[in-house]
Amino acid sequence: MIDKAELRRMSQAERGELASLLAELDEAAPDPVNPYLNDPRLLRERRVALFVMAGCCVILAGWIVVLHDALPHHFAVHHWRAVWVNFDVLLLAAFAATAWAIWRERQILILLLIVVGTMLWCDAWFDVGTSLSTSGFWISLLSAVFAELPLAILAFAGARQLLRATITAGILAGAGAQAGTRVPDTESAPAGTRGQVGACQSLRRTPLAGAGIDEALPRSRAQRQAERAGQSA
Repeated sequence: MIDKAELRRMSQAERGELASLLAELDEAAPDPVNPYLNDPRLLRERRVALFVMAGCCVILAGWIVVLHDALPHHFAVHHWRAVWVNFDVLLLAAFAATAWAIWRERQILILLLIVVGTMLWCDAWFDVGTSLSTSGFWISLLSAVFAELPLAILAFAGARQLLRATITAGILAGAGAQAGTRVPDTESAPAGTRGQVGACQSLRRTPLAGAGIDEALPRSRAQRQAERAGQSA
């Protein structure tokens, strides 16, 4: 192994040649193994998940057509007060959980922000939709435009920003582990790594790791722990 003393004794040309050689070796290093391409079980589970989601799209499209033709224009709703009060209680709980995650700086904040944004969007949608042709329409519309929808957009934007930061941190941490050093930020990362980080600025184009979908699918926790123990052994 070349130590610092040997590096200092090298000429500028020798150090440049060594740097070029190291750069070539880094470029020739193979990419991390994608579990999707090497684990048949993960590939099979991904296909099952894709089939289920595609099937849900087809069924829901047909159900929308049925509802459009079958639902009446007017309908007397029972327990109207309980429905909205319970919804607002759940929204309050979501806000409280999100505030806790911000205070404690927990990764679950990404999920909670998505939940809060979705609930606010639904609140605005049904407030305005159910108040059409009533005296409370303008109040519902103003509430949606100036309160619920802006808060929902902020929640979605915050979740997106946190997800991008998490992906970037993961890439930099992986690059630092491979190099045997800690990479603290994007500016100090190697040029190739900065290119990978830039590619992650679009979450729509960022590939999902195989382990991520594996954890999301319904499998027992004990089975996953046993598999991890077998791999570590």
